[in-house]
Amino acid sequence: MTFAPCFLWIFLGAPFVERMRGNRALAAALAAITAAVVGVILDLALWFAMHALFGRTTVLDAGPLRLEVPVLSTVDPWALALAVLAGLALFRFRVGTLGVVAGSALAGVALRTVGAAP
Repeated sequence: MTFAPCFLWIFLGAPFVERMRGNRALAAALAAITAAVVGVILDLALWFAMHALFGRTTVLDAGPLRLEVPVLSTVDPWALALAVLAGLALFRFRVGTLGVVAGSALAGVALRTVGAAP
């Protein structure tokens, strides 16, 4: 349900946006929105990766800046190995996304079943 409203807005609004693409002001606004969305997706990807690969994180405060960093000694070797294998499957061997997700899910279940993963 998290993504359903976003998809709804995209499907309902896409035809109108395409008709207005010739408008320079609107094109500039859409470019800015696109950059912001890419930034949010990158932030979420890093957050999920950090919390999937490491058991603990710590917060570094520097005035108004707050940065959450992983505690390197808490790395989960099984999660790291699975992430590396998934990356190789995607980028080196060109396995489809659905195949990589399904294979990773099965590997995760297998590791959990044998007690190798938390």
